[in-house]
Amino acid sequence: MRVNLLNENTPTIYTDRLVLRKVTPEDVRALFELLSDEVVNQFLPWFPLKDENETARHIEMNFLSYYTKKSAYRYAICLKENNRPIGYVCLADAPSFDLGYALKKEFWHMGIVSEATNAVVERTQASGIPYITATHDVNNPYSGKVMEKVGMTYRYSYEEQWMPKDFAVTFRMYQINFDGDETRRFSKYWDESKVHFVEELENE
Repeated sequence: MRVNLLNENTPTIYTDRLVLRKVTPEDVRALFELLSDEVVNQFLPWFPLKDENETARHIEMNFLSYYTKKSAYRYAICLKENNRPIGYVCLADAPSFDLGYALKKEFWHMGIVSEATNAVVERTQASGIPYITATHDVNNPYSGKVMEKVGMTYRYSYEEQWMPKDFAVTFRMYQINFDGDETRRFSKYWDESKVHFVEELENE
């Protein structure tokens, strides 16, 4: 992995197949194709976006506004051959340091999300962030496989009334600790949910 340190708050990352870079206003059309897809958005925390104006507002709120921070891990996933976004990977601020990602469905099952998330995980570990978490809907076990591939382990499950979609979802929470403290568990979701439990997971 080669890191470009010219933009230290969100350094461009190159992997074998991908360029992970800042989202720009020029990416509206490409990200609209992703964020308007009902299949892709089934497991994302918002309704499919309706038009490019809505997409522009989404980009401003969830990507561009973060790039003024000292550290912001919010990337467009692009193929090297055209540098056009086909997905995204991002890391929330403390305390959750929650890892999130999405990919256009024609690129599913090619290992692209695993390649992108692994690169971002390596970068966050090198930056001194002590841990990261991630959650997935129990009905989306493929997302859990991505978490496992980057070294995360399952910690617990919990139920949440998912907003703004307003229905109950059972999530699985994964975590990886970078500082060797394996006793640490991000417990916020467990503590806030009246329904929480630990599953005996098998290969799905």
